[in-house]
Amino acid sequence: MLTSKRIKSVDLFRGITIAAMILVNTPGNWSSVFSPLLHANWHGLTPTDLVFPFFLFIVGISIFFAYKNKAKSKSTYNKILIRSLKLISLGLFLNVFLPYFPFFEELETVRLPGVLQRIGIVFFISSVLYLNCNWKLLLGISITILIGYWLVLGFLPFSDGTLPTFNRAPNNWSNFIDSNLLGNHMWKTDYDPEGFFSTLPSIVSCLFGILIGNLLDKRRSVKKLFMAGVLLLALGYILDIWFPINKAIWSSSFVLATSGWATITLAVIYYLNDVRGFNFGDVFKYMGMNAITIYFLSSFISKIMYLTKVGDSNVHSYLYNTIFVQHFFSDQLSSLIYALTVVLFYLGLSYIMFKKKVFIKV
Repeated sequence: MLTSKRIKSVDLFRGITIAAMILVNTPGNWSSVFSPLLHANWHGLTPTDLVFPFFLFIVGISIFFAYKNKAKSKSTYNKILIRSLKLISLGLFLNVFLPYFPFFEELETVRLPGVLQRIGIVFFISSVLYLNCNWKLLLGISITILIGYWLVLGFLPFSDGTLPTFNRAPNNWSNFIDSNLLGNHMWKTDYDPEGFFSTLPSIVSCLFGILIGNLLDKRRSVKKLFMAGVLLLALGYILDIWFPINKAIWSSSFVLATSGWATITLAVIYYLNDVRGFNFGDVFKYMGMNAITIYFLSSFISKIMYLTKVGDSNVHSYLYNTIFVQHFFSDQLSSLIYALTVVLFYLGLSYIMFKKKVFIKV
């Protein structure tokens, strides 16, 4: 979202997050990846687990600055709806597209959820709430969702009297609801990391971004940003005792902890870039100004490379094995160098788009 008066650190933070998304999504070899660049197996938090909630948090900040002076008009709501539908449509397109005939996946089993779909849903709900609620009400809604989600997943018994658990299976309410609603349209047979029910607490990740955007706009205080970040972080790790930090089900403790890390990261970037004027990382800022476009292109091209055959392999594996696999590098390092090369490519593309003043609003 472009605003007339941009805060440099927000674009920079968004660009760094998109670069991190591409980095963790495009290793040379999925079997040779450094552990920090992988998601936690179930409970826990790795640097990779921070990436998606960071982006939703930044969506919230963008919503605040884009709509803080907007009237609650039919035109505004239409634009929000259209933008949401575009994001959802792009995500569904990525799921169904094939680079060869018949060009689309079997609709009976195609995955319906996805990253862009979740962004679209969260953007729509958060924007509407922002236009109709003050910050106190937004905070109250956020707390209610987080507590309610915890109570359902942790204490609401199933129809046969079985108590729920936070494990992947069985008796996990989030996975149970997704399985019954989505059926064969999930990432795995028993759960989907962008499933239906876990989208509810992910809205709070965005609402916290709106609240921090309000703090940034009104106070412009690095100290207050740090204090807010530390508070959220502490609450997240305290709640982890009873409701484990878990990205797959987007647990309430996960929302609090990742929002805390996001706020602290924003405070550091804001202090260095906007307060001290170091103006570092402009290339990431350019990526942040076309964030959704770059993310979509990286996902689209990556899918084509994986599904386009070259001999007994595919384009991705052929390039990786031909160019990047070196005997004097470990497999993990070769895989990382490939991923970094992909990131550099999209940073270069972002710079070209910026120089040519190409800003694609989705």
